[in-house]
Formats: sequence, C-alpha cells, structure tokens
Amino acid sequence: MGRLKELRKYVDARLNALPDPDKRNGAIVHLYGVSLAATMIAKKRGQDPEIMSMAAMLHDLHAYESGSYDDHAHKGADLARKILNELGLTTDEETDIICSAIYHHDDKLVVDSQTDEVLKDADVIHHCMNDLSKTVKDKEKVRFAALCEEFGM
Repeated sequence: MGRLKELRKYVDARLNALPDPDKRNGAIVHLYGVSLAATMIAKKRGQDPEIMSMAAMLHDLHAYESGSYDDHAHKGADLARKILNELGLTTDEETDIICSAIYHHDDKLVVDSQTDEVLKDADVIHHCMNDLSKTVKDKEKVRFAALCEEFGM
C-alpha cells in the first residue's frame, strides 16, 4: 500500500470515530478536498504532490477531533508529527515539511516557504470553491484572487 493510501486509511479510521455524522462528513469532504487541491497545486509548482497531499490530509484533524479551532494550526502540527512518527511513513525531513505546512496554514496573510504556501492555497481553494454561495473571507481574498489568476479562472 502506498504511503498516502496508508495515511488516508489511518485518518479515515479517526474521522469515522467522530460521533456527529454531519461534522464527520464535513471533515471528510474538507480533508479530501484540500488533499486533492494540494496535489494539483504542488504538481503545478514543482513541489512533491504526495507530501503536500499528506499534509492536507492531516491539516485540520486536531480541530475536528477536539471540536476547537483555537490555535488549531500549531496543535495540528504537533498531532501530525505524533501520527507520522507512529506510522513511520515519512523521513524526518518529510515530517518537518508536512508539520511546517500545517503549522503555518492558518496564516493566510503571510508568505512562508513554497511548501507551506501549497497547503495554504489548497485550503483557500477548498474554502472558496466548495460552496460558491459563501462569500470569500477577508483574510483569503488576496490569496484567492492570485490563485484564480494563476489557474486562469
């Protein structure tokens, strides 16, 4: 089994343990949607699509399990490191890349490393494109406009 598939199986098991079916469904839709977007963005920008997809699969897991978005990016990076170390799917360097992307993914107004930016942009794509009836958040407007230009939308 490939690394991404193994990680998804692990994340699926944790998400399936969430008691509220609506929250569980929302979590699955978001994590898989951001994962797909991260794969596409990473491939276009010459980054590692598998590593970025793995980061996306883990990026909000802490928030979904805890029910809180308070400092969720930083706490999520800690949880991701524990999971990746437990599963042994990544090298130390790959784990650091994934955890950095998760740690910074909520800082949409700041530009970080190229890999951090892939996760931020994938998150914005999903936030803005998954439900077109919602208005774009202020902190995501500039980033979403740049993504629309980059992808010719």
